[in-house]
Amino acid sequence: MGDTDFHESNQLPELKLDSKQAQGFLSFFKTLPEDPRAVRLFDRRDYYTAHGENATFIAKTYYHTTTAMRQLSNGSDCLSSVSINRNMFETIARDLLLDRTDHTLELYEGSGSNWKLVKSGTPGTLGSFEDVLFANIEMQDSPVVVALNPNFRENGCTVGLSYVDLNRRVLGLAEFLDDSHFTNVESTLVALGCKECLLPIEAGKASEYRVLHDIMDKCGVMLTERKKNEFKARDLMQDLGRLIKGTTEPVRDMVSGFEFAPAALGALVSYAELLGDESNYGNYSFQKYNLDLYMRLDSTAMRALNVLENKTDANKNFSLFGLLNRTCTAGMGKRLLHMWLKQPLLDVEEINTRLDLVQAFVEDATVRQNLRQHLRRISDIERLVRNLEKRRVGLHHIVKLYQSCIRLPFIKSALEDYNGQFSLSIKERYLQPLELWTDDDHLNKFVSLVETSVDLDQLDNGEYMISPGYDSALCVLKEEQETLEKEIHKLHKQTAIDLDLPADKGLKLDKGTQFGYVFRITKKEEPKIRQKLTTQLIVLETRKDGVKFTNTKLKKLGDQYQKVVDDYKNCQKELVNRVVETTATFSAVFESLAAILSELDVLLSFADLASSCPTTYTRPDITPADVGDIILEGSRHPCVEAQDWVNFIPNDCKLVRGKSWFQIITGPNMGGKSTYIRQVGVNVLMAQVGSFVPCDKASISVRDSIFARVGAGDCQLHGVSTFMQEMLETASILKGASDKSLIIIDELGRGTSTYDGFGLAWAICEHLVQVVKAPTLFATHFHELTALADKEADNTSDGKPKVAGIANYHVSAHIDSSSHKLTMLYKVEQGACDQSFGIHVAEFANFPGSVVALAREKASELEGFSPSDIVSNDTTDEGELKRKRQIDHDDISRGQTRARRFLKEFSNLPMEKMDLDHLCDKVTEIKGGLEKDAANCQWLQQFIPSRS
Repeated sequence: MGDTDFHESNQLPELKLDSKQAQGFLSFFKTLPEDPRAVRLFDRRDYYTAHGENATFIAKTYYHTTTAMRQLSNGSDCLSSVSINRNMFETIARDLLLDRTDHTLELYEGSGSNWKLVKSGTPGTLGSFEDVLFANIEMQDSPVVVALNPNFRENGCTVGLSYVDLNRRVLGLAEFLDDSHFTNVESTLVALGCKECLLPIEAGKASEYRVLHDIMDKCGVMLTERKKNEFKARDLMQDLGRLIKGTTEPVRDMVSGFEFAPAALGALVSYAELLGDESNYGNYSFQKYNLDLYMRLDSTAMRALNVLENKTDANKNFSLFGLLNRTCTAGMGKRLLHMWLKQPLLDVEEINTRLDLVQAFVEDATVRQNLRQHLRRISDIERLVRNLEKRRVGLHHIVKLYQSCIRLPFIKSALEDYNGQFSLSIKERYLQPLELWTDDDHLNKFVSLVETSVDLDQLDNGEYMISPGYDSALCVLKEEQETLEKEIHKLHKQTAIDLDLPADKGLKLDKGTQFGYVFRITKKEEPKIRQKLTTQLIVLETRKDGVKFTNTKLKKLGDQYQKVVDDYKNCQKELVNRVVETTATFSAVFESLAAILSELDVLLSFADLASSCPTTYTRPDITPADVGDIILEGSRHPCVEAQDWVNFIPNDCKLVRGKSWFQIITGPNMGGKSTYIRQVGVNVLMAQVGSFVPCDKASISVRDSIFARVGAGDCQLHGVSTFMQEMLETASILKGASDKSLIIIDELGRGTSTYDGFGLAWAICEHLVQVVKAPTLFATHFHELTALADKEADNTSDGKPKVAGIANYHVSAHIDSSSHKLTMLYKVEQGACDQSFGIHVAEFANFPGSVVALAREKASELEGFSPSDIVSNDTTDEGELKRKRQIDHDDISRGQTRARRFLKEFSNLPMEKMDLDHLCDKVTEIKGGLEKDAANCQWLQQFIPSRS
C-alpha cells in the first residue's frame, strides 16, 4: 500500500509542528526516563502523537505499516513519530489495558517543552482511563492487582499475598504454604482475576523467582517488580485506618495473624496510591481470602475447559462464559458471572441455595421473563457509585441512578408474583432487602430528591438541568431569561417591519456560540437593505448562506441575555454539586442494591439458558466431597452442542468409587475422547457455580479442584519443548491433586519414544490410583494401558485391598469389513479398545493409497498384542515379541516398585532451578539407573528400547 492510499484510507491527522515547537518537544522528550513497558501518547488537542520506539510499535501493531511514520526535525535530532486520531487512541488504550499484559499507558498534555503526565494506567489500574475504555462498551471484568511476598525455606515456600480490587474497593490478605510449582499461587491468581502482580526484586534469588515469572506469563498477568524495601508493614494500620469502612479493630486482629502478607499489602497500598485519593477514605472493605472456599483452577484447566472468552473464539458460544452470559444489567451481571466462573463453590448448602433460585426461575417462565425485562433498564450501579464517591459525576449520572431506582417497584412486584416451593428463599434473599432499601428513609428519599431537583421534562430533549422551582435564586434567573427571550423575539418582529422583510422567511433570528443572538438574511435579500447595512446596522459575517448582522438594541439585549445564562449556569452548577453531595450519602444502599441485582441477573441468566436450550438441562444433585459419586447420564458438552453445525451425541459418565473411579478411555482420533473428558469437567464446574447442567440426570460429589492436562501446547518460544511442558504440567498434577480433585488427562507421553512414553503413562496411572486416589479420566492412544484394569482384578482376587476402581471405556467406531472404511459413532462404551485406528484416520485425510497400504503392512508385522500380555503368567512362544515373555508376579512387583521410584526421582527434580545441560545429565543418570536395574527384571525390560 502506498503512502497516499494509506493516508486516504486511515485519515491520519497531519503532524503540524513548527520548528520552535518541534525543538521544544524534542528537549522535553529527551528528559523522559527509559521504560520499555511504557507507551507514551501526547495529546495535541485535535489529535495524539507517539514518538521513538513507541511510534514504531504503534505503526506496526495498529497501522500494520511503517508508512504511517513521520520524522520530527531532521539530522541527528530527528525523532520517529506517528499521529493518532481519537478513534485509534481509544483502540490502542483498550488493547494495551484490557487485552495485552506487556505495556503500561501514559498520556501527556502540554505544548512546546512544557508537558505534564495527566493519566497513567496499567492492566491492573485502569482508573484514570476508564472514561476512555468504557465510553461505548460495558466493563465485563473487574481487574485485580496482587502483591506477593514469598519467603523461601528448605521445606517449601510461605507466600504472603495481598490484593486490591479498585473497582469494587476491596482489600484482602492471604497466607499459605506452597510447593515448588506454586500451584496455590496460580489458582489464587486465576480465582481473583488478577491482571497485574507486584513481586519484590531480591538479589541472588533469580532461580527461585523463575517459576513465579512463568506462572504470570501462563495466567496473562503483568509482572511489576518493586524494590524489596517497599514490602514493609510499618504504618500499615495507620493507612488502613483511613481507608477501611467502620472500626479498624477487627482489621488489626486479622492483620496481626499474618507474618508475610502485611508487607505485601503495604507495597500494594503504596503502588496503587490509595491514600492519594481522598474519595477512598472510609470506603474500602477488608477481607481474608480463604483458598478453601472455592474450587482451585489453574490457567491450564481454565484453557482446557474454555471457561473464559478468547479473542480467537469463532462465536460467543465457544466459551462457557459466552454461553452462560445472558445477563441483562449494564455490566454488573457480566462481572459477577466472570467472578463466579473463576470461583466455583465448595459448600454444598451454598451451591444448593443458588440451584434453588435457578429452579424457581426455570419453573416460572412469566416471573423470569418479567424480571429480565425490568433488569434491562438497570444501569451499571457499581460503577456509577464509584464515580459518585470520587465526585466524577454530573446530573446525567444521577438521573441514571434515578431511572434504575424507579424500576425497583416493578422488580419487587414480579418477585411477589412467584408462589412456588422456593417462595421463602426469594423473600429472604431479595424481597426483604428491597423492601428495606426502598422505604422513605432510603431510596424513596433519593427518588423524591431527583424528582424535586431535576427538570425531568427536559430529558426528552437530551438536556439534564436542575428544575427552576428547586431554588428561588434559580427561579428568578429563569424568569429573567424568559423575559429577555420575549424582548428579543419582539425586536426581531419590529426589525423585520422596519426593513420591510417577512419575519422568519426573510429575516431570520439565529443564536450561536460566537455572536450570540444575530439577524441573518440570504444573499438574495441583501441588496434590498444594503444601504441600511452600511449606515444603521452592524455586519458581523458574510458567507454563502447569507449575511449575519446586529444592531445596538439586539446587541444590548444579547449581552444581558448571555449574562443571565452564565449566572444561571453558575447557580445550577452549585445546585448540581449539592445534589451530588446528597446522593453520595446513599452510596452504601446503592452498593447493596447492586450486589443483589447483579446476583439476580446471573441466576436468571442460568435459568434462561436451561429453559431455552432445545435439549435437556437438569438440576444436579450435589453431595459432599467425601461421599457420593459423579454420575452424569446423557451428558453433553454445552459449548460444542451450541454450535450450528453440531448434532451432539450424548454419553453417560459414571465415576463410581471402588468401581470406575479411574477411567481409561481409548479409541480412534476424532472419535470424541477429548470432548467427552472435557464435558465432564465442564459439567462439574457448572454445577458448582450454581447452574443446571446439560444432562438427563446428574449427581456430583463436590470437587475441590480440577486438574487438566490436555493437548500439546508447544512452548518452544520459552525454551520448553512440547514434552517438557507435558511433564511439567503432569508434575503439577501429581503434587497438587488430592482425593477430592477431578483429574482430566488427554494423550500423555506422546512427546517421547513409544516405550518411554508408555512407561511414564503406566507409572503415572499407578501413582494416581494408589496415592492420589482422585476420580480421573485418562484418554490415551496407549491401548496397552487398559491392562491396568486386568492387573487390579488380579490384585483383588489375591485378597489384596482394592484401592480405587479402574475401568476401561472406549469411543466406538465401525469398520466396514469389505471396504475397511471407518465410521465414528461417538458413543462411549464399556471395555477396552484393542486396536489403534490411526491408519483409518489417515484414509480420512486422503493419504495416498500406496502410503496407506505400506502402513497396513508394517502395522501387521507388529500386531499380536492383547491387554493381558503385560501382566499375564501365560507361557508364550520363543519367537514372540519381548513384551510377551513369561513374567511372574514377583518380577512384576519388583518392576513396578522400581518404576515408581524412577517416576518419583524424575518428578522431584527441581527443573525450574536447573539449566538445560544439567537437567539432561540428571535425566540421563536416572534413566541409566533404571536401565541397569531392568537387566534383572523382565517386566521392566519391555519398556526399555533395545540398543541393538
